[in-house]
Amino acid sequence: MPIISISLNDEILSEIDKLQKSMGFSGRSEIIRAGLRTLISEEKQRSNLSGLIHAILMVVHDEESEQIVTGIKHNHEDLIGTHLHSKIDGNKCMELFLLRGEAEKVDVMTRDFQTNRKMDHVKLVAM
Repeated sequence: MPIISISLNDEILSEIDKLQKSMGFSGRSEIIRAGLRTLISEEKQRSNLSGLIHAILMVVHDEESEQIVTGIKHNHEDLIGTHLHSKIDGNKCMELFLLRGEAEKVDVMTRDFQTNRKMDHVKLVAM
């Protein structure tokens, strides 16, 4: 099995250790493999979407990233039916976008958030 090396900050490493204990993973590598399997599965599902779809996009970020979120939101206004913003913890915010539009456009919006390092969590649920 090939071995790869990754760098993680202390916060992520602490979260991995908590997951290991709470979910019973045998080690850090197994947690990372499970996370990668989930990411690959979600990407396969998203790549199979086509035509007009309805979706919910959830984004978690810190308050300092609000301008980035606003910029991405304005770039995709044609997809957004409803947008909810909620402060969830300390300086963290959660955005919920109810989307309707072409799958390719929803995919671009999702990727705009996913590829931005300032976002803590991005999740798309599409029908």
